[in-house]
Amino acid sequence: MGYRLAACAEMLFTDLPIAERVRRIHERGFLVEIWDWSTKDLAALAATGAEFSSMTGYLRGDFTSDAGRAELLATARESLRAAEIIDVPRLNLHGTGLGEGGIPVVPRESVGGEDWIRAAATLRELAELGAAAGRTFVLENLNLAVDHPGTPFARAADTLALVRGVDHPNLRLNLDLYHAQIGEGNLIALVREALPWIGEIQVADVPGRCEPGTGEIRYEAVAAALRELGYAGVIGMEAWASGEPEAALDAFAAAFAG
Repeated sequence: MGYRLAACAEMLFTDLPIAERVRRIHERGFLVEIWDWSTKDLAALAATGAEFSSMTGYLRGDFTSDAGRAELLATARESLRAAEIIDVPRLNLHGTGLGEGGIPVVPRESVGGEDWIRAAATLRELAELGAAAGRTFVLENLNLAVDHPGTPFARAADTLALVRGVDHPNLRLNLDLYHAQIGEGNLIALVREALPWIGEIQVADVPGRCEPGTGEIRYEAVAAALRELGYAGVIGMEAWASGEPEAALDAFAAAFAG
C-alpha cells in the first residue's frame, strides 16, 4: 500500500497523559495526530520520537468576518511556529472556530456569495503563510446532523469547492469520511472526485465514531479504491475505541491492509 496510517492521540488511551498516548501510538508504528497544540507540552511530545501527521492550525476566528479573519490569521501564524517544534506537516482548519463539544463558537449554517468570496480570500492568505513556512493547511469537512450543527462551509462539497477554487499547493482537503458518510454518503465517488486536492483522509465508523468495523461503512472497499487510485497520502483514524485501544488500532490496520 502506498498510503501511511495515523491515529489521533486525543481519542485513544484517554486514561493516560497525552505524551504517553503519543508514545503508545508511535510504538505501534502509526503516525500521530493531535488537536489543540496550545494545551500541550510540545517539547515533551517531541521527546517521544513520534512522527506527527497533523494538528489544529488555528486557535480562534472564522473565514468571513473582519475580526474573525484577523484572529484566524494571527493564531495560524502562532500555530505555524508551534508546528516547528514537533515538525507537523499539516495544520487543520474548520469553517469557523469550534468550542466545547465541537459546537461552533458563532453558529451560522447559511452563507451568501460574499461570504464565499471572503472565505476563499482568507484561505488563500493561509496557503501563502503555509508556503512560506513549508507546511500545508488542510480544510476539514464536518457533519451538521450529529457533531457540529451550525458550522458554515462544513459539507465535503463545500470544502472541496473552496480548496479547488483557491487551487494552491499549500491548501488541501482533510477529507473526513466519517463526517462525509453522515452528511452526504457515496464515499468512493467522493474520494475519486476529490483526489487531486486531498492532503489527508480521516476515518471512523458510523454510527458511534469508533474504529472501522464497528458500523455501516465498508472500509475495506474504500481502501481498495484508494489503492486503485494510487493514493499515497495519510489515512488517520480519528475515532474512539469501542473497547481496548490496542484492538481498535488492530482493526484499523486490518481494514486498510494492502
